[in-house]
Amino acid sequence: MTTTTQYYVASSVDGFIADREGKLDWLMQFGFEEFTAGYEAFLAEVAVVVMGAETYEFVRAEGHAWAYPEQTAWVLTRRDLPRMEGGHIRFAQGDVRDLHAEWVEAAAGRNIWIVGGGQVAAQVADAGLLDEIVLTTMPVVLGAGTPLLPVGTATGALEVSGTEVLPSGAIASRYRITR
Repeated sequence: MTTTTQYYVASSVDGFIADREGKLDWLMQFGFEEFTAGYEAFLAEVAVVVMGAETYEFVRAEGHAWAYPEQTAWVLTRRDLPRMEGGHIRFAQGDVRDLHAEWVEAAAGRNIWIVGGGQVAAQVADAGLLDEIVLTTMPVVLGAGTPLLPVGTATGALEVSGTEVLPSGAIASRYRITR
């Protein structure tokens, strides 16, 4: 089995993953099941999760138990952050090109999920290390907010490897990044 580096995310039609205030209320109105189509199957193939400090702080602020107890997590940060209980969490900083080799080794043939935070996903994409985008486009327009994938360099054409229209009108799509 080959390790795939994936960005699994939900966004508005106009390409935002959080609103102007960094909140997800616009997304939660659809219900968790709606924007996580196939989530359990997806997560079962993931061995490593990678996120930035803002996403980690968001997860901590929610007050729930650590959401990824079966995966090894890398939190990319320059700050000292409190460690959440119940997970295999590593705090790291540095170039994603250097860190990616560690993620692949830890994944041991399973997948790497770039969780939330378009900035980290953009760094991975700009480094040529992102293999797939698993995107649920929600039927809402925000006008502004946190961009889906603020890359520094445009990708080539993405290859659609699957799509599904969900009951709310959301569209779940998989895109392979061709090189």
